[in-house]
Amino acid sequence: MNIYYVREKLRSCSIYDIELNVAYYARVSTEKVEQQASIKHQEEHFEELIHSNNRWKFAGSYIDDGISGMHADKREEFQRMLRDAKLGKIDMIITKEISRFARNTLDSIQYTRELLSYGVCVWFQNDGINTIDEDSELRLTIMAGVAQDEIRKLSSRIKFGHAQSIKNGVVLGHRMYGYSNHQGKLELIPEEADMVRMVFRDYASGMSTPRIEKKLWNMGYRSFKGGKISRDVIKNIIRNPKYKGYYCGGKVKIVDMFTKKQEFLPQSEWVMFKDDGSRVPQIIDEITWEKANAYLRERGEAIKSRKTSFKSENIFTGKLFCANDGAPYWMKQHYIRGKEDVRWVCSYKIKNGAASCDSFGLAESELKEVIAELINKSSENIDSILEEYFEILQSSIKNIPDNKNEISRLEKQIDLLKQKREKILEYNLDGKISDDEFISRNKEYVKQIKQIESHILEIQNTKSPEPVEIQLSAIKEKLEKFKGVNPKDINRQIVNELFEKITVEPLAATCATLTFQLRSGNLEKWGFPLRCSDDMIFTI
Repeated sequence: MNIYYVREKLRSCSIYDIELNVAYYARVSTEKVEQQASIKHQEEHFEELIHSNNRWKFAGSYIDDGISGMHADKREEFQRMLRDAKLGKIDMIITKEISRFARNTLDSIQYTRELLSYGVCVWFQNDGINTIDEDSELRLTIMAGVAQDEIRKLSSRIKFGHAQSIKNGVVLGHRMYGYSNHQGKLELIPEEADMVRMVFRDYASGMSTPRIEKKLWNMGYRSFKGGKISRDVIKNIIRNPKYKGYYCGGKVKIVDMFTKKQEFLPQSEWVMFKDDGSRVPQIIDEITWEKANAYLRERGEAIKSRKTSFKSENIFTGKLFCANDGAPYWMKQHYIRGKEDVRWVCSYKIKNGAASCDSFGLAESELKEVIAELINKSSENIDSILEEYFEILQSSIKNIPDNKNEISRLEKQIDLLKQKREKILEYNLDGKISDDEFISRNKEYVKQIKQIESHILEIQNTKSPEPVEIQLSAIKEKLEKFKGVNPKDINRQIVNELFEKITVEPLAATCATLTFQLRSGNLEKWGFPLRCSDDMIFTI
């Protein structure tokens, strides 16, 4: 449909007088009986309305049954309607009201604009808004804002209800092993309660979670979905204070009403107290519960301090990466004839086997020697090095266009495209170009405008680089600060302060390129070579 042509015609007639392919969209969010009756009434109403007008041609129905309107991308029929609109099968969509179409302002505007770009208008009957009207977007924004605010109020009411339930000691939540929830009170499921007791007693006696997982499987215990009761689920069972007869609520809060994103609160903020057994019957005694949880904490700490280590205080943790697969290097520590040997190995290779990556282990002592030599050599020649690269870096920054001037130039391009759209509309109304040509050219102009607007947004969000002098001065200051450092002095603080990232690119069985990305504001990676040994090449 030619939106601009129809808008002109509507100055002297109504929407009922124009030949259109008309579809309708309906949605209910639940499968309750009253909601099903509502959807049936909507179908009957829209089909009668469309078929009763001999100038309209029925273009189909799109019905999302029992689906929330919070996220349009999850509504299959809604998405099918958009695809058909793009293919030119629809001229106008009738729907009951904005809240049936989209439940937040952004979606309402986004999808009505998208449909208009396809030449399709949307008529919100109960709200008295048709996007064919030029002032519809303002009214749509207001009405969609009201619908969105209703969601916010509903979310607040639900939060208040949860808070009151917790205050009154009502047990919230779904199924958990050993209990069923009946009207806010937990009731024991004897068979599952026996399993929970066994988990606690086995773990408190020293059995590991993998062994308990295997034992439960062999005994025929299954998860709610019919699979294994995994070791992670077992750990969650052990941590849950309800099993020792404690009421526990308010562990999470919703931080976004649209995405339903949750945030887990620290235990100090939970509502937790010893229950009298009327709401949370005890499955395991407190002594066994405390013993199992003490073991769980101890084993967690032991895992963190294993020789293949992730500890943040290790010198190269989070700094050393493999160029082959982008995986971080892990520290491997063992003893050879009583002498400690510390090496850093690609974690992808550790996980997937020696054949998965052709990288090789790097001795930590050699890495320290390389970094000490790198710092000292760079410190000695820093002035000549910086002078050599000053012009290159300055030139690259100078080539970045001034943001304000660039935005101004792009805005002028948008104005020019808008003028072209107005011009082709005049040509179309005067009969100088056909409707098909007008639609084709107008879509291209709209596409170009969107691309330029997107580019403007990118420029506005781009942070301007620091002056070259400041960047180079920061590098010089850091290198000179550590001048004269010995390999034994290289520690986490020095590595962390100097380097953003160290990339290892294997070249042969014992040869690799190490690329050091200096940590200095917005400075990009440098590329001058520095050979530090016969079989390894190192670059900053």
